[in-house]
Amino acid sequence: METSSAGAGVARSIGRGHLSHLPQRPPVTLAFHDLTYSVHVGTGSKIILRGIHGEFRSGQLTAILGPSGAGKSTLLNVLAGYRVEGAGGHVYTNGEPRDLRQFRKLSRYIMQEDLLQPYITVREAMAIAADLKLGAAITGREKIVVVDEIIQLLMLNKAKDTTTERLSGGERKRLSIALELLNNPPVIFLDEPTTGLDEVASSMCVSLLKRVARGGRTVVCSVHTPSARLFAHFDHVYVVADGRCAYHGAAAGVVPFLHCLHLSCPTTHNPADFIIDVSCGEYGPQADKMVAAIENGRSHQWRDYAVADSSQELELEQLNSSGVETCNLKHGSTSWRQFRILLRRMMLQTVRNKGYIWLRVCLHLCLGLITGLLFQNMGYDASKTLFNFGFCYACLIAMMYIPMMPVLLAFPREVQLIKREYFNRWYGLKAYYAALVVSRTPATIFFSLIYLALIYPITSQPLELSRILMFSTISITVALISESMGTAISSTLSIVNSVFLGPVLSVPLMLLAVYGYGSGDQPLPFIWRIVRSSSYLRYGMEGLIAAIYGERKEDLVCPDDKDYCKYKSIVTFLRLMGMSGVSFWFDFGVLVVILLLMNFLGYYLLRQRLSPNYAYRSIKIIGNYVKTKMSMSHQ
Repeated sequence: METSSAGAGVARSIGRGHLSHLPQRPPVTLAFHDLTYSVHVGTGSKIILRGIHGEFRSGQLTAILGPSGAGKSTLLNVLAGYRVEGAGGHVYTNGEPRDLRQFRKLSRYIMQEDLLQPYITVREAMAIAADLKLGAAITGREKIVVVDEIIQLLMLNKAKDTTTERLSGGERKRLSIALELLNNPPVIFLDEPTTGLDEVASSMCVSLLKRVARGGRTVVCSVHTPSARLFAHFDHVYVVADGRCAYHGAAAGVVPFLHCLHLSCPTTHNPADFIIDVSCGEYGPQADKMVAAIENGRSHQWRDYAVADSSQELELEQLNSSGVETCNLKHGSTSWRQFRILLRRMMLQTVRNKGYIWLRVCLHLCLGLITGLLFQNMGYDASKTLFNFGFCYACLIAMMYIPMMPVLLAFPREVQLIKREYFNRWYGLKAYYAALVVSRTPATIFFSLIYLALIYPITSQPLELSRILMFSTISITVALISESMGTAISSTLSIVNSVFLGPVLSVPLMLLAVYGYGSGDQPLPFIWRIVRSSSYLRYGMEGLIAAIYGERKEDLVCPDDKDYCKYKSIVTFLRLMGMSGVSFWFDFGVLVVILLLMNFLGYYLLRQRLSPNYAYRSIKIIGNYVKTKMSMSHQ
């Protein structure tokens, strides 16, 4: 009996969107007055939001409707704080001016594209998110209860052991919502949550959102042409027409509102489609009448129409009523704990991506075998010393391109995931970037060693432990720098631009790596020495030569079929190449410094991508202005 009554209690709590063991949050009513937004277009600007007004209440599911290009997503982005530049007007939370920094801590934004971390199951994704968001605030057993309750609330029981990349569209959308419910945010924004879903999945998604709102949360979503069945689920509707408010009130009040304007919605017609058609001008200049009747959102005449029925079923949680200040959704974990959780997630994803692992293994084996056979037995051959020099250069090229290219292809998409998680305050960027670097390092070292284990003995390089370690250390350090360089490039650019810019930037680095060799000990002009020192491949080349030939007194072996070997003496060869004074430890030290600087650059650029400072925004504005001027001059 106790078990059944407990189960019934859980069912009742789930039915009204209540989640046990979670911190209590005060209800938040969001209001905005004279809200504007404009963007720069060429030498002028385009106004998207035109001084609109409105209010979204706690416990209600609100839909933002409107024709394409009317400003639905822009309004959502401005209210969520996702777009700040170009916005004007006033936003209030519970009657007080909104503190954007504080508001971002208590709200969550679920974007239109369902970006989910791959190669982890629904339950694992929820558990990791719970660890990040809730931290040590509740026990591990309580976190399991919270995760199970949310999985039941959003009907993900059947998919809880399915990896995210195998989920259906509706399941992916529900999981995106579930991940943001874990720390019970009082305000939730969703950008077109029904896009890409069929009617049944859309209806289920909106019904679940309504249940979430019934738990005392303010749920606001933009919706593109909902069906009549879907439209009836919404408690509150906000219609945008050409950046103005054309209707602001209950869903059931749309038809009476239009009737008052002498616009009768046909009985068999979908009210949502009808008001959108009217808003976009298909029935003449009626949108202006709608905006005037609702006073661009100021009017309260239709706001509370037909809300009584929904308010009767609303069961708000018993929350602290002292104000928004008590609701502070900070990072649930310390930076060290975030680092450990993220590192565990990244390592798990790496291990489970077996196709990618085997592809890289095969690639390194094939490339190592080809390189080894091309330079076979040249390590001690005095007649082919220059070819051995080319072998070292080939190793550097391999260590540069192989680690860099996968990052250029994969990381721009990862940035979109980071943007969602970082904006919703899952973790700090320092913890994420540290976990990223640490998680990738073992794999890069492992794959590099596969390549080196093949080419080193095949090419008959000196089998001395110290030289093997020095050669491997330089090669691996160059690989790590190349990977970090790929991260720095792809943290700012799209996939197409990253894949283009990465190889293009590598060309001058490769040329500078060998510039000046063969000129003996004659010093190069000062400017060229400075330019050459900017290539990390230069230090890698010197480090490899120092590993093979440094402090080596004995001459190389001249084959019996050769009468004379010009570069038999290593000292003479190094002097001719202008490398008689190279130092392994100096080159290795410079490479380590470059590795640290490259990682710092990647972190800085990623931070500016997610939350740019004033200087970075100014540079971007200047760049866009110059680009616009250039495009206009070409025209």
